[in-house]
Amino acid sequence: MPQIEAEYFDGDPGEGRRDRVRTRRIAGTRARAALTDVAPLIVGVVSGATLLLGAAAVGGAWASGEVPGRSFGEGPAESAAEAAQALGSWLIGFGFILFVTMGRRAYRDASARRTIGILWDVGTFWPRAAHPFAPPCYAERAVPDLTWRMCTWTGRTGGRLVISGHSQGSVLAAAAVWQLPADTRKRVALLTYGSPLERLYGRWFPAYFGPKALLELSSEVDCWRNLWRRTDPIGGPMLITAETDPAGDGCDDPTDVDRQALKDPVVYGRSERHPLPEPILGHSDYQAHPDFAKERAALLDRLTPAVPRQAQGSSGRSSA
Repeated sequence: MPQIEAEYFDGDPGEGRRDRVRTRRIAGTRARAALTDVAPLIVGVVSGATLLLGAAAVGGAWASGEVPGRSFGEGPAESAAEAAQALGSWLIGFGFILFVTMGRRAYRDASARRTIGILWDVGTFWPRAAHPFAPPCYAERAVPDLTWRMCTWTGRTGGRLVISGHSQGSVLAAAAVWQLPADTRKRVALLTYGSPLERLYGRWFPAYFGPKALLELSSEVDCWRNLWRRTDPIGGPMLITAETDPAGDGCDDPTDVDRQALKDPVVYGRSERHPLPEPILGHSDYQAHPDFAKERAALLDRLTPAVPRQAQGSSGRSSA
C-alpha cells in the first residue's frame, strides 16, 4: 500500500489527503486483477490433481479387481479409489450448481453478463476447425471485412490509418493488420488499450500471439502504442523487449509499444481540482483518461502529412 500512495502523492501535493480505506480499495482491485496472471498455474495444478486422482482410482480398481462404484475392500488402494470417485462425484455436482448459478446471475447482474460476454467473444473468435464444438466464428467475417476496408481506403486515397481497438477489438484489429499486404501495413498505426493480446492470447495461444509474433507485428506496422492499467483483469502490456529485437528494425523503436501504466483512478482523492471522487475503472472507459487523447494525438501527428484533407470526404481514423 505505501507504493500506491507514493504513485499519487510523490511530486503532486494536490491529490488530497491519504485515506487508508481508499488505498486498500485500490490495492484490492489490483490484487484481483493480478489473479489473471496465475490462472495458468491454477489450471495446471487442477489438471494435474485430476490426472493423479483418476490414476489412483484406476489403479485402486485394478489392484482390488473391483469395478469402481461397487464394494471396496479395506486396503490403501481400495481407499484411494473410493476417495477419488467420491471427490469426482462432488466436483461434477459442484460444477453443475456453479453453471446454473452463473446463468441466473447473468440475468440480474450487468457485470456478470459482461464477463460471460467476454468469454463468449474469446470462444467465438477461433474457427470451428480449432474446436469442433465452438459456436459460429464471427472473426471469419469481421477480419476479412476490416482488412478489405483498410486496403480500399488506403488504396483509393493514398492516406494512412490509425486503427484503435479495445479489449477483443484489439485482437480483431491485430488479426486484420496481419492480413494486410506489406505496402498497406506500413501505412497503418495501431492504438490498443485494455488489450488481452499478450496477457491471454499470447499465453494460451503462443503459436499465434506469442512474443515473436507480436514483435513481427510491431516492426511491420508504422507505429503501435498500447495503453494498460494495473487494475485491469483482462488487458495488459505487450512486453515486447529489446532482448527479442536485437536488430531494432521497423518503426522508430518497435519495442517501444507499451506506455507506462495509466493511473486508475486518475486521481487519488477529492480536492479542489477534483471535488468528486474518481471511480476505479479497471477494464472500461480508457477514453476517459486524459493520456488517451494525448497518445491518439501523437499518432495522428505522426501520420498527418500523408492523410488527405477532410474536404476530400476522407477520414484518417478507424476503430475496431
